[in-house]
Amino acid sequence: MKREPGFLHILARLMLVLLVLYLSWTAAYFITAAIYSRMSWAFHDLFVFLINATLGFFFFGIISMTVRRFIQPREQHAFTEMIDALKRISQGDFHINLDWDLGGRNGKHRRPHPYVQLVDSINDMAANLKAMEKLREEFISNVSHEIGSPLTSIIGFAKALKDENLDREQRDRYLSIIETECIRLSKLSDNLMKLAILDSERHPFRPSLYRLDKQLISLILACEPQWEAKKIEMTVEVDIVEVNADEDLMGQVWVNLLHNAIKFTPQGGSISVSLSSNGDQAVICIADTGQGINEQDQQRIFERFYKADQSRARTAGGSGLGLSIAYKITEMHTGSISVSSKVGEGTVFTVMLPLCQKVMKGSSNCEMYNGTVI
Repeated sequence: MKREPGFLHILARLMLVLLVLYLSWTAAYFITAAIYSRMSWAFHDLFVFLINATLGFFFFGIISMTVRRFIQPREQHAFTEMIDALKRISQGDFHINLDWDLGGRNGKHRRPHPYVQLVDSINDMAANLKAMEKLREEFISNVSHEIGSPLTSIIGFAKALKDENLDREQRDRYLSIIETECIRLSKLSDNLMKLAILDSERHPFRPSLYRLDKQLISLILACEPQWEAKKIEMTVEVDIVEVNADEDLMGQVWVNLLHNAIKFTPQGGSISVSLSSNGDQAVICIADTGQGINEQDQQRIFERFYKADQSRARTAGGSGLGLSIAYKITEMHTGSISVSSKVGEGTVFTVMLPLCQKVMKGSSNCEMYNGTVI
């Protein structure tokens, strides 16, 4: 029968206590025997036994107190350090790295002291809180920047409008800029609210069975004015796929991805959207022929406020939150979203969603729409 390490540890400590107790009794026996040998009369056997037992326990107590004096101060010092570390954490100081051991952490054949596990837990908690604090500071900094930039433009052009010598053309241009910046602020506020609700899990999650291919085609047609204005060739190849998901939330994912594809695809470029099933998953690919994303940026593309191309994102009015929202919603559906891109060759976003019901394979009814397969 295999015994647990905890049982073996208790058994070893019990054996050590018994060994020290036996040694104490042995020492008591020889000491009293030497004393009795010098006396002219002998005690009764029961009296001798009681004296030996009492003296043995006395020696055992002295040994225990001596050992405790070497161990207790170290434990007390460690306990004080842990209390101090917890107080610092409660005050917002997360630069904590306790290092304490009773010979168990570095020793290969010795069991770690329970305090060591507690110290490791405190260090992990401090490290996690420190990482969260860093993210919070970056988030506040990014929000301040995103809000401050359009506000500066609005204030500047509003002051410029006070100039009575402005002609009608300049006045209209300034008003257009103010309107554009106000729209940016409105979108930023809306996206921040969406992220806050998604993070708090207060957003109603209502999955239902619906045709994903119909949703994609409907949203692509809704974006027609945008891709038609840039003479973009839109190609759609979808299978008939039913998914059990929140249609409204998933609609936000497709809108964000489609708008990004249209936004960063040059005049006369092309975008392709495909939908198929692979085993128990639906696979959605949205590919464009834009400028692409370098490998370093691809690793951070789903971070909040991160923009692969700061200058283009600024002129396009992006805030770096759309892909974060798409990632969060896909994660809520236990799916995944990934990016594959090469600079100068375009970008492909792939979304994979689990299928909860049998997929109807086959091509959906296609028709020619303004020379583009829809």
